[in-house]
Amino acid sequence: MSIQRFLPRQLPSELKGLSELAFDLRWNARHSAPALWRAVDPALWEATENPVLIAESISRARLEALAADSDFTDALRAELEARARYLQVPTWTDHAFDSDALGQIAYFSMEYGIAEALPIYSGGLGLLAGDHLKAASDLGLPLVAVGLLYQQGYFRQSLDAEGTQLAAYPFNDPLWLPVTPVRDSAGEWLCVEIELPGHSAYLRAWQAQVGRVSLYLLDSNDPRNDPRDRGITAELYGGGPEQRIRQELVLGIGGWRLLETLGLRCEVLHLNEGHAAFAVLERARVAMAEAGLDFAAALRLTRAGNLFTTHTPVPAGFDRFEPRLIGQYLGDYAETLGLKLAELLALGRIDPADSDAPFNMALLALRGSGAANGVSRLHGEVSRRIFAPLFPGVPLGEVPIGSVTNGVHVPSWASEAADRLWTEACGEALWRGDLATLESDFRGLEDKSLWSLRGAARKRLVTWVRNRHQHQIAVRGASSEQIDAQAQVLDPDSLTLGFARRFATYKRPNLLLTDPDRLEHLLTEPRRPVQIVIAGKAHPRDEGGKELVRAWSTFLRRPAVRQRAVFVEDYDMTVAKQLVQGVDLWINTPRRPWEASGTSGMKVLVSGGLNLSELDGWWAEAFQPEVGWALGDGAEHGEDPEWDRIEAEALYRLLEQEVVPTFYDRDAEGLPQAWLARMRESMARLTGCFSTNRMVREYTETYYLAAANAYRARRAHGGKLTREIQDWLALSYQHWGQVRIVETRREQSGDGVRISAQVYLDDLDPDSIRVELYADPATQGRDPERIPLRRGRALPAAGVAYEYEVDIPLQRPAEHYSVRVLPFHPEVRWPLETGLICWER
Repeated sequence: MSIQRFLPRQLPSELKGLSELAFDLRWNARHSAPALWRAVDPALWEATENPVLIAESISRARLEALAADSDFTDALRAELEARARYLQVPTWTDHAFDSDALGQIAYFSMEYGIAEALPIYSGGLGLLAGDHLKAASDLGLPLVAVGLLYQQGYFRQSLDAEGTQLAAYPFNDPLWLPVTPVRDSAGEWLCVEIELPGHSAYLRAWQAQVGRVSLYLLDSNDPRNDPRDRGITAELYGGGPEQRIRQELVLGIGGWRLLETLGLRCEVLHLNEGHAAFAVLERARVAMAEAGLDFAAALRLTRAGNLFTTHTPVPAGFDRFEPRLIGQYLGDYAETLGLKLAELLALGRIDPADSDAPFNMALLALRGSGAANGVSRLHGEVSRRIFAPLFPGVPLGEVPIGSVTNGVHVPSWASEAADRLWTEACGEALWRGDLATLESDFRGLEDKSLWSLRGAARKRLVTWVRNRHQHQIAVRGASSEQIDAQAQVLDPDSLTLGFARRFATYKRPNLLLTDPDRLEHLLTEPRRPVQIVIAGKAHPRDEGGKELVRAWSTFLRRPAVRQRAVFVEDYDMTVAKQLVQGVDLWINTPRRPWEASGTSGMKVLVSGGLNLSELDGWWAEAFQPEVGWALGDGAEHGEDPEWDRIEAEALYRLLEQEVVPTFYDRDAEGLPQAWLARMRESMARLTGCFSTNRMVREYTETYYLAAANAYRARRAHGGKLTREIQDWLALSYQHWGQVRIVETRREQSGDGVRISAQVYLDDLDPDSIRVELYADPATQGRDPERIPLRRGRALPAAGVAYEYEVDIPLQRPAEHYSVRVLPFHPEVRWPLETGLICWER
């Protein structure tokens, strides 16, 4: 299958390659690229940051002038040569793995935040997905991505004069987006078809390019479709449950069918949240036909290659659908899988027999995957609690949810000056390697260079905010005097705080407003002034969140703070970049443990910003006193108003007594040595650790490679291993009810103890089980102890029975250890694929 891309208009020969650059979204991570497009049309670039729109809409006369401009054509040639070098140079993957070790990886996500030119994201989940693709390209990972091309995407925010949030939904015209139709070998626009109740819908395929990575997007706005179906991909997270299930069918089932149609046979399927979980069903359906398996065996085969990443810190955050809706949309599909509807519903329920329970997409994703992870260490712990009911009898620490802490694509978020500084210290290929020498290389930079970086960044932010705020109030109908006054907001030399989040109650965006008078005093203290830039959206249907936005607007109208605090409307990637590059301190105040990871605070690291954050998400593992400030006691307090008051007091105290003095205490050369010490430690220790370079390498080494190998093993020889596993599981379930442990003995001998037990296995092969001691971790943060017992003499019994024993040093009371029996097969993951377990009584 060949994929043809085109830019419809013809360009002068001197501008050959301009369209190639426009359609490669990797420009978003190169600081020289914006200068090129700004030279084409400065006003249009500032308004859109969309190279495709610029290339398509400028006049023929302007194109001919650019073609005759040697400075421009030299800059274009330099960008093309840089892109060619980037695509040709050997990558980390080339060095780390054999060429076919990973096969092909498919990454599915409901949203992608790659560049503002492709507005198909709402927040952190999409930005993480976009950064994942950029890092995969940098590292040479054989990855393709699948998502949806929304006609409107997420809403655009503005505020009226009273601070009420308004929502607008501008149309995403594909002709002006960096996407091109996917065409088959005959030149036809490639479409895939999915079944909906009583009819089918056609899904058009588009391609976006992110360096080496292709992102395929499905769009239901095909004229052949019913008008209602054309709106399936209208809005991101718009509509009710029925719209949501239709979108997730398009993403999951339609997305996997697209890969099959393209001939992309992916060994690994990475589900970025449960929205795409229907893909595990479609992948299994394809395997049924290819290997002649029933659904249970096909799911057993394919799940080995599936990875589920959950970003949700509370059970209520998962998508749930009523059984009626599942029956309406998947009843016929269940028959193609050879399943009764009740059997399909069971895959999305904790208790398969609970006929009233909704269908949970996260449970389907987990039951359809060979591995699962949270997005920070703390979130891994939280996720194990959430999914523990699925694994009765399994200790919490063994619930099969790991963790890979999120990261950010550093080149995309670094300021131009910061990028130069890092390149000077660590080399041009810094974020494309293994970062082994990053910390030591960076420490060679001088204090003056670091402080100069911050001063220039703060000045750029202040200039940008002034221009942006003038435009905001002009749109509201402000007078020319009011507009002119905004040219004086903020001060390029004052300590600048940043707070930009989704305005949801659990994120506590108004914790700083607990005592408005105290905040006003902090901002207006004449000797050591502080200023703050705020941004963030509330979901259009979240009235509580919109009230939080309105409260900030009310505070900002106080005469004393009008020059010291600004709310920047329509928080998007453009706004985020300006803030994370320019602020001195990033503040984050969620209720622990409801921030699964958070990546905004990571984005300030590379440009020298510091963090003051709740001990939640990534900051719970990143914080050390040398790198920033922490809020909270590391415990969970729920929605306790008194605890909110206590933390608000702590936040004010930290700002007043630690942050502000540290920033303003200067040495004889005017340098804040204590602040610079934190800056240096934050940048050196944390930037690499919380980059997508580290994150994607960790996914590859921990999950992708293992998933590819496991899937290949189960697929080989027509699924021979899969059939063996199915037989082994059937036998295990048949006899497990009769497995029991009796007469456990603990006999002390010197400074050790011998623990023995008689184990009755019914008719199970003793090689198909494992008998071991288990003890909870002796100290917090350690792994539990698991000690295998030796099989000894056979016991007289009606079935298979043996005595098992082990000698252990008496380092803790013998009663801390319990004997248990687990099923054992070298190719089966316990307890994810079978939670069978037998404990001593």
